[in-house]
Amino acid sequence: MRYVLTTVLTLCVLITSWSATAIEEPEYTVVQSWDDESIEIRDYESRILAFTDMSEGSNSGFRVLAGYIFGGNERQQEIAMTAPVQSTMPTESDAEMAFVVPSEFDLSDLPNPNDARVNFREEPAYRAAVIRFSGWVNDKKAEKHWQMLRSFLAEQGIQPLGEPTLNQYNPPWTLPFMRRNEIIIAVAQ
Repeated sequence: MRYVLTTVLTLCVLITSWSATAIEEPEYTVVQSWDDESIEIRDYESRILAFTDMSEGSNSGFRVLAGYIFGGNERQQEIAMTAPVQSTMPTESDAEMAFVVPSEFDLSDLPNPNDARVNFREEPAYRAAVIRFSGWVNDKKAEKHWQMLRSFLAEQGIQPLGEPTLNQYNPPWTLPFMRRNEIIIAVAQ
């Protein structure tokens, strides 16, 4: 019970800071869209990810990354929260969670984390297929939308590359019908 309360308090603090300012999202251009299926092909700009593994569950991954951006680094510098929170699909064995680093930073500008579980990687620009959906996300719902996207891409002759990610954009108190979730996967150009 104490673990749950600590997690809820951490999320409340994060959400309060989240809602107080505009949240930066990765830059992209829509190449093609299909409104009936809520599917788009997007070209994303390069970006830096702060990531950690989720071997102890998604709450642990979130707490590790939130600790870093709330000043758990060598400079005790707070770093703005961005959206979405990106994670590997629930069915993947090497689970990982990532935050996109605000665009004002380069890899060389980032303060070193106090927690060795926080890592960084630069992701080059890429083309991706995306399916949007609302509501609360669980493993079954994420997998359902991934399979819908996968089938759609096969019908369109679009080749997926790598593994999909689950991307969630909203604080926990957002009403389910207003929530924005996306499954994103790189595709061949």
